[in-house]
Amino acid sequence: MSQPRIQIRPRRKPPLQILPLGGCGEIGMNFTLYGHLDHWIVVDCGMMIRQDLPQAPLQVPNVDLLPSLGIVPQAILVTHGHEDHIGAIAWLWPRWQCPIHATPLAAGLLRLRFAEQQLPTDAIHVITPDEATQSGPFDIRFLPLPHSIPESCALLLATPAHRILHTGDWKLDPEPLIGDPVSPQRFQALAPIDLVVGDSTNAPVAGHSRSEGDVARALETTIGACSGRVIVSCFASNLARILALGRAAKACGRRVSLMGRSMERMVNVARGLGYLEDFPSLVPVRDLGYLPPEEVLVIATGSQGEPRSALSRLAQGQHADFELQPGDSVIFSAKAIPGNELLIERLQAGLKRAHVTLYDERNHPELHASGHPAQEELQRLYGWLTPKHLLPVHGEFQHQQAHRDLAESLGIEVPWIPRNGDMLRFDNEGLTCLARHSLAPHIVTQNRIHPLEGLHAPAMSSMHRRSGILSLTLPVVRQASGWARVGRLLWDTSHNLALDDIALADWLDDQLGMHEADTIATLRQQLHAPLMRWLDAHLRHLPDVHLHIMAAEETSPLDS
Repeated sequence: MSQPRIQIRPRRKPPLQILPLGGCGEIGMNFTLYGHLDHWIVVDCGMMIRQDLPQAPLQVPNVDLLPSLGIVPQAILVTHGHEDHIGAIAWLWPRWQCPIHATPLAAGLLRLRFAEQQLPTDAIHVITPDEATQSGPFDIRFLPLPHSIPESCALLLATPAHRILHTGDWKLDPEPLIGDPVSPQRFQALAPIDLVVGDSTNAPVAGHSRSEGDVARALETTIGACSGRVIVSCFASNLARILALGRAAKACGRRVSLMGRSMERMVNVARGLGYLEDFPSLVPVRDLGYLPPEEVLVIATGSQGEPRSALSRLAQGQHADFELQPGDSVIFSAKAIPGNELLIERLQAGLKRAHVTLYDERNHPELHASGHPAQEELQRLYGWLTPKHLLPVHGEFQHQQAHRDLAESLGIEVPWIPRNGDMLRFDNEGLTCLARHSLAPHIVTQNRIHPLEGLHAPAMSSMHRRSGILSLTLPVVRQASGWARVGRLLWDTSHNLALDDIALADWLDDQLGMHEADTIATLRQQLHAPLMRWLDAHLRHLPDVHLHIMAAEETSPLDS
């Protein structure tokens, strides 16, 4: 007589919850919460500069929903010192006053920022790469990975039931100039990983990212061929690039000067940590006029066209101690961040009027290297880790989708493309979305955080008679033919408005087909004036308008 079969079900693991409040569907402002057994930790707390808004204010993550969810962060973990990963800590930390764990460079930058805001710094704890710490049920190890700033680390987050790798920003650089190349054995020893929460920024890019060593050699060759003064603009945080420029200047017989407060601050902190020991001595900008042109090299901020940056002031002839001359050369050793293209074009137009020679990523791509992994690097890391699941973050929707496609081709499950405000659950059943929370943008002006004000339009017939607030949420997807609306246009208003939402949706559909913006930020900027004109023509009283454009997944006809 056969024995009855006994079905043994696997013991259900206590779930891990994940809540991104920044960095999903956008580039910048990274902020991800992890919760287990009612203990919550934050990985990165960054900001972004809203170049599409007047005065280019800072935007920080909207954390207002956390109290209603019963979430109180118990620790902040910092993967590296870029502003889109640490720039909001000084603004948001006072709400929680929890410990902050950061590597030495990021900790030094945070201490400076806290001192500026008159905040105590004793909550900032220094942890060196490859060290471990603990917060509640989370065992945490900082695993060094090359990036465009020293001490960048992935985080291994382990509970008794989960092993998660949060990659942060990274690349596989064989010659990073500062720091060591990646150790494959360190990551192979972690396999298999349950879930990778991974950088999507360059997932659409085939091949392998360029090495900082290759860029250093290209810069030395280019600078050596320039006859007049040379001004190089790069990110202040890219210390490997700054070190390469210092070495190139020495090889080409040029003296180095720094231009821009963030550049000076970063170099001072890095020197204090011993990262720029062979960097040449600096010449004050005010003394450059005493040097022959062929002996001058200036490293300046402003590669993204920031209106108040050093390079913008040079282009406008408004720098107090330095004026561009015909025969000078300006090198952009940085890639345009999506959304900044128009500002960079305006900056370069001003530089051309000064009759200088321009080198940028379009005509000299060898003068810059991305700090993010292209497809070959993603494949190599996932080959080491053999992850079961991927959550694609750090990028706009098209970057996340490309990351998903690549991972699925490797047999990795990617059940969800997250956006900011998604409450996710990870357990035996895999990765599921429990709820989607709407997040209004929060910006910083006059040292306080407040919701983003509505769109404002040029003077119109009814501009002086505003009536209430109209909030519009427009889900869009990027297609080969351009932008398209996905799902319903969502709107809410504080007053009764005679608004024909069907006519507005049809008009927006037509507008989306007319615009060729590369990013959501640019698309919002291009829709600004036409939207205000349409509303002014169709409403008796024009309200303040909050336009939220979010990246969405393209649905199937059945889903629609």
